[in-house]
Amino acid sequence: MRFISLMLPLTSPFFYDAVNTSGVPRLTKFYSPIAHSAQTLVEKIFSLVSSRQPGLCNFLDAPELETFLKPKDGDGEKLRVVYRNYATLYFVFVVDHAESELGILDLIQVFVESLDSAFENVCELDLVFHFDEAHHILAEVIQGGLVLETNVNEIDRAVQEAARARKESYASANPLSLGGGGAVGSRSAGLQSPLGWLAGRLTGVGAR
Repeated sequence: MRFISLMLPLTSPFFYDAVNTSGVPRLTKFYSPIAHSAQTLVEKIFSLVSSRQPGLCNFLDAPELETFLKPKDGDGEKLRVVYRNYATLYFVFVVDHAESELGILDLIQVFVESLDSAFENVCELDLVFHFDEAHHILAEVIQGGLVLETNVNEIDRAVQEAARARKESYASANPLSLGGGGAVGSRSAGLQSPLGWLAGRLTGVGAR
């Protein structure tokens, strides 16, 4: 089984990580510092989730993580792991006791649907070869410890707009690129191919 974890101590996201069945991290993002090794933390969470029986509920108390994720105010808030399993993937959040388990499960669903919309049946290889896009999708959902968006359509629209902007930026910075015919109204809409540009210059077409 693959394993993806999104960890939220207290009321804000703290750490995002994706590891495979061997516990090897694929994507890691920290929102705040941790007390000990990140690899040890990933291994501990992986052992907690992977050892759960299929018929058990989707959340469990995790006092073992308190040495890694100390509450900011030091008042002894208990940490809880909330997870869902989709085919060969585990999606996991670590939250404090004040968070709603059902709300976190819904947030996991939003993130999974957003990944699935972007990658079409998301798998581990998508996270390996398109880790920047996966991080972007995560950032559309959560930034700086705050949940920004839970509408999958809005997240997908923002991701597509960012991808389109990157393509237009690349085309405008590379006027001789063959794939420069962007959308109507874009800076790259009227660009020629390198051969057409060279032919025009040699025959004096377009000369001042």
